[in-house]
Amino acid sequence: MIANAAGALLSMASCVAGLVNPGIGLPEGEPVTGGVRFYAEAYGARALPLGAMVLQQLVRGRGGRVLPAVLLLAGAVQAGDAAIGVRTRNPGMALGAGALAVLHLETARRFARSAR
Repeated sequence: MIANAAGALLSMASCVAGLVNPGIGLPEGEPVTGGVRFYAEAYGARALPLGAMVLQQLVRGRGGRVLPAVLLLAGAVQAGDAAIGVRTRNPGMALGAGALAVLHLETARRFARSAR
């Protein structure tokens, strides 16, 4: 639970960093265009509410059916981010998001299994 909360906070902090500096994930010398800013904002529109939902469910600690579903969604999103990191040759993004995907998906599996 603590690792998942830390992962959600880390993801939210990365999002805020990208909103403040949209070029943070771009290769050196790549220009920050209107499109880059647009996609940073679009990322923020999903990452911040999702992170807040993960944190809220973890704090509630009730498990049941909602927490595994939220963690499954968060894991799927992180897996997508990891794939983007691989495609763009961004090892920090690939490894960080990949680790969070594994963490969220495994925790979701364990909670779902214990809820049966």
